[in-house]
Amino acid sequence: QVQLVESGGGLVQPGGSLRLSCAASGIINEYHHIGWFRQAPGKVREGVSAFDTSNDSTYYADSVKGRFTISRDNTGNMVYLQMNNLNAAVSGVYYCAATRAWIARKLEGALYDYWGQGTQVTIAS
Repeated sequence: QVQLVESGGGLVQPGGSLRLSCAASGIINEYHHIGWFRQAPGKVREGVSAFDTSNDSTYYADSVKGRFTISRDNTGNMVYLQMNNLNAAVSGVYYCAATRAWIARKLEGALYDYWGQGTQVTIAS
């Protein structure tokens, strides 16, 4: 059974940083894509960043480019999302997701098959 477990969320002041972690059952290369998604209260879930394990390509929503970095642990089963210069607009529950299939729209959540339980990120002073 596939399991994805997120950690690292919390309360941070504007301008601060957080690093989210996603622990996947099995090794990361078992999945073609790993993604991070955010859902804020009353808003639609949106794709934040994604990673293609076949070629190490990374993808970002325009709203986080230059501030967020997705990476993986090459020796294990971890994927990270480093988030810098945080603002209230990026608050929400962050989910790690994975799919074994190749997908064209990397930040389309409906195309991912496996999801974690989420971790809350709150940016507030």
